[in-house]
Amino acid sequence: MQPPGEWNTFCSDSTTMSSRAIAYIRVSTEQQADSGLGLEAQAATVTTAANRLGLELKQTFVDAGTSGALAIEDRPVLLDAVAALRRSDVLLVAKRDRLGRDVIAVALIERLIERKGARVVSAAGEGTESDDPTGMLMRRIVDAFSEYERLLIAARTRAALAAKRRRGERISGIVPFGYRLSADRRRLEPDADEQRTVATIRSLREAGTSLRDIATELNRRGIRTRSGAPWRFEYVRRTLKQLAIRAA
Repeated sequence: MQPPGEWNTFCSDSTTMSSRAIAYIRVSTEQQADSGLGLEAQAATVTTAANRLGLELKQTFVDAGTSGALAIEDRPVLLDAVAALRRSDVLLVAKRDRLGRDVIAVALIERLIERKGARVVSAAGEGTESDDPTGMLMRRIVDAFSEYERLLIAARTRAALAAKRRRGERISGIVPFGYRLSADRRRLEPDADEQRTVATIRSLREAGTSLRDIATELNRRGIRTRSGAPWRFEYVRRTLKQLAIRAA
């Protein structure tokens, strides 16, 4: 298929532009991952964009229930997508905020992709159509607003949770790892075995260990999750998040 004019213009600075694309789609919550909310829409968007731009969509990497605020080393699916890129390939996303909602992290991700001789293209445009000063400025503005939105949502969430605590309301139906319900099922009590696991997780994290490596170490020690399953980096992340909420 002959690429349309916009893609020819977009690729005007390259003499060996590939027609290959690797897609990356992400949702940030477990609920969205379980329901498929957002994933199907993103998949449809990148497929349509690939057809419009004359790109052969070789593979789609799905990151389900992963926050865009995580550090690069804690986003193995994204790293796998970057690793799949060849020179002159395109990493195709529905929107730039799927790469992340931290300006510095997104810049680092984009630099990794550039070093491979590939580039990021957003189906929504967002300044990825060219590398001229206007396009670069647009990308920086989009990234900055994505981070601002994330911080604003987090601030509102913290305020709402603090208000519920002041009113003595239960803030979640989930019993965080490290605790169990009291006999009257109204209070949380420390669970001795799980607290030891929590201490191990915190110690490893404070030492700079990635979420994936923490999961590997827990499994190596024969420690299992509450359900008896092996640890995965998502479980470690969820446990730390629940503990941080409770500590706050």
